[in-house]
Amino acid sequence: MKPAQIRKAERNEAQILTELSFASKRHWNYPEKYFKIWQSELTITGDYLSNHDVFVYEFEDCIFAYYSLITLAEDQVVGKVVIPAGTWLEHMFVHPEKIGKRVGAQLFKHMINVAGNERIRQIKILADPHSRYFYEKMGCRYIKEFPSSISGRTTPYLIFSLEENIWD
Repeated sequence: MKPAQIRKAERNEAQILTELSFASKRHWNYPEKYFKIWQSELTITGDYLSNHDVFVYEFEDCIFAYYSLITLAEDQVVGKVVIPAGTWLEHMFVHPEKIGKRVGAQLFKHMINVAGNERIRQIKILADPHSRYFYEKMGCRYIKEFPSSISGRTTPYLIFSLEENIWD
């Protein structure tokens, strides 16, 4: 049996990661109308994979999870919201059958190692409300609620500081 591994995503895996994004998000029983709004947010393209740090969790030749880090060189205005410059965990999705089985924790630890190697001191996260506890358990500090792309809904804004947390 081949052990699980975390590796850099390949450009040809865009469709697999898109399907994983939707499957993971559907785990939380959101109304189907939300997925129409999230369509572009949850869709991964080959160009996205070529231009960002994206890593997959693979076990027995199947991808069960992934995360991506992006860096914004300057603040971005999205609608009426200002997204601060810095390094962001843009995506972290785990297949529903692996949720609660420490796959997310393994990905998070890998992300911290990647960030440390790249001398990134802080990672910003706009998390799904269902994942806030996970991120806090990983050492992230809750900052505030941010407006969501869904009208009348908010999403937690958290920060992980590599200087405040010690990881082995």
